Amino acid sequence: MSGLFEELKRRNVFKVGTAYVVLAWLLAQVTDVFLEPFGAPDWVIKTILLVLLAGFPLALFFAWAFEMTPEGIKKEKDVDRTESITHETGQKLNLAIIFILVIALGYFAVDKFYLAPLRDVTVVEISGEAETPAEAETNDKSIAVLPFVNMSEDASNEYFSDGISEEILNSLARVQDLKVAGRTSSFAFKGQNQDLRKIGTALGVEHILEGSVRKAGTKVRITAQLIQVEDGFHLWSDTYDRELDDVFAIQDEIATAILEQLKAHLLDGEAVVVSSTRTNSEAYDLYLQGKQRIFERNQATLESAAEVLDRAIAIDPDYAPAYAQRGIATLLLADTSYGTIPEEQSQSQAKLYLDQALRLDPEQPEALAGMGLYYSNVPGESDQRIDYLERSVAINPNLVNAMNWLQIAYGDAGRQEESIAIAEKIVEYDPLYRPGLNNLFLVHTARMELDKAQALIDRVRPMLGTDPMLLQLDAQLQFAQGNFANGLRLIEQVHEARPDVASVKGWLAGGFLDTAQFERAAEVGNPWQRFISLWALGRTEEATLLAQEQAASGETVGMIILLLTDAGRAEDVVSFFDERWDSVDAYLVDYPPLGRGGVGTLLDLAWAFGNVGDSNRFDQAMAHSRKAIDQQLALGYRYPFLYVDEAIYLVMAGDRQGSLESLAVAVDNHIAIIADGGLARVSPALKVFEGDPEFEAIQQRMVDHVNGQRAELGLEPVEI
Repeated sequence: MSGLFEELKRRNVFKVGTAYVVLAWLLAQVTDVFLEPFGAPDWVIKTILLVLLAGFPLALFFAWAFEMTPEGIKKEKDVDRTESITHETGQKLNLAIIFILVIALGYFAVDKFYLAPLRDVTVVEISGEAETPAEAETNDKSIAVLPFVNMSEDASNEYFSDGISEEILNSLARVQDLKVAGRTSSFAFKGQNQDLRKIGTALGVEHILEGSVRKAGTKVRITAQLIQVEDGFHLWSDTYDRELDDVFAIQDEIATAILEQLKAHLLDGEAVVVSSTRTNSEAYDLYLQGKQRIFERNQATLESAAEVLDRAIAIDPDYAPAYAQRGIATLLLADTSYGTIPEEQSQSQAKLYLDQALRLDPEQPEALAGMGLYYSNVPGESDQRIDYLERSVAINPNLVNAMNWLQIAYGDAGRQEESIAIAEKIVEYDPLYRPGLNNLFLVHTARMELDKAQALIDRVRPMLGTDPMLLQLDAQLQFAQGNFANGLRLIEQVHEARPDVASVKGWLAGGFLDTAQFERAAEVGNPWQRFISLWALGRTEEATLLAQEQAASGETVGMIILLLTDAGRAEDVVSFFDERWDSVDAYLVDYPPLGRGGVGTLLDLAWAFGNVGDSNRFDQAMAHSRKAIDQQLALGYRYPFLYVDEAIYLVMAGDRQGSLESLAVAVDNHIAIIADGGLARVSPALKVFEGDPEFEAIQQRMVDHVNGQRAELGLEPVEI
């Protein structure tokens, strides 16, 4: 052994190794300093480090097998020992080691006493200059959970890695004062090798959890690492090798480990409790598959979700989350939503699944959210609907669907301020969640805050890329600006890509209505748009049948009341009302003016009460109308139909000039009512203005604008 040691010394193997280690360390430090400012991906730096590491044994091998001679490099076995100059080479290596060490020490001193403080100053300067809205919203106590990468040989196991990520995300979302980016936005970066700093900025978080899942047979390996966005520093990482029947323990273990790390750094020692709902591993697999397919929101995937959830329930009849998702899938498969099941049947079947989920677990958040969705289709159950959704969100703040359904429920109940607050919260929490993004966009356009609407589009444009959602938002903004032709061209492109999406068809029909293309609007519009189109075309019989269907379903009585008031049949309106309600307050319970009832229908009722001499109910309807209008104005709403409602109210209150001024604002905000009779057709109360020069001038501005838009589309002008 001593002979080998002496030979290693003679061949300078130890000196070569020492020189290599010192030089490699210096190169690694320089690489990190100079590549990071250029935004080099992590894999570049890691590759260089691996190359340096791999070079170490090669350097030792060459030192052993080769020798420097005056004639150049030769194999050691070919060099005569009497002519060997290894001693001289050793002296040179000693000098080289000393030289490299001096450089390394010099670099260390410069970095510690000059570069590090300079970097700190630069960070302060950058943060002071870059006061962009996105950075201002970044929270130190914040994290995004990126979808774990599926490393399994079977690509179909991706639902499993997504499920692991989502369960960890749900656990983190329950921690008070910790901002957790929503599922939709975090999962938008799936499969993208983007710089984590860019992801952190886009989502407004300071920490990112990423990892991978490798599933093979009955075993699974899960790796996870917690990264600080600002500098890419790894706060924590670990690997878990487990049997699949222990998947819930793995989820809890990872989430708890992350939370412990966050607690140490951010959460001021807050207590952490993590616990997943247990079931058979096969049932859990099927549950994850079903839940993943529900996210895709189309008939085929929803029907597939229902099938795999049925299998999960058959394996474990006591697994509440599977029943909850089965109920939600059934509701979404109604013929009024994404499927073909008659709504009444969909409602009754879904209720059975949701009731069973809550029997098994009364606090199951997905089941509570499903019950909220169920009650959204039950007239007169606004309080039940809101109660279930509030409970769901309180238990699991990460259920963005429940948050969205709650936002809609508040709006339907007339609780506009709370509805807007949730819309803003959803976009802050999950900016790429489509329904939330669109709802906040609608708030901005309803307030005529078109600059904020544009800013919202600009914020998500880099993340959405070529997603048709961007085109739809662009189209909606064009409509709000009065650019009906441009908006129609854009929404037609979206309709080609997404022909079955109800909101897209609604905006397409809206563009047709704005440009007086009533036949086309009647083909694609929602019930109200079809009704308005038929009404404008004079197809009264078809409009009446549709109105009767909507009233019988409890969806709206506004169509029936509008037809009767348009015909001047005030007594019939009152008779229709008296058959259903014994007071105005009772009517408002079923049809709140800031919900599905609408202020316009309440004003039609006021007109009818006034015309039959019922001053008491006239005053009540007028007072509630004024209150609803004022509430919207106080919230900043400025959409054109709000001013039409105010004009109708004011003329019935005896303020003719105020009514005309409101109509002028409606036209300036791009109202487009081109049916026969024009603006006066909206309410019989406005017919008093027919022939009034100021009214006719206001109306003509509206017609001229619509005809200008029709000309851009190559259509003939229209008259009213």
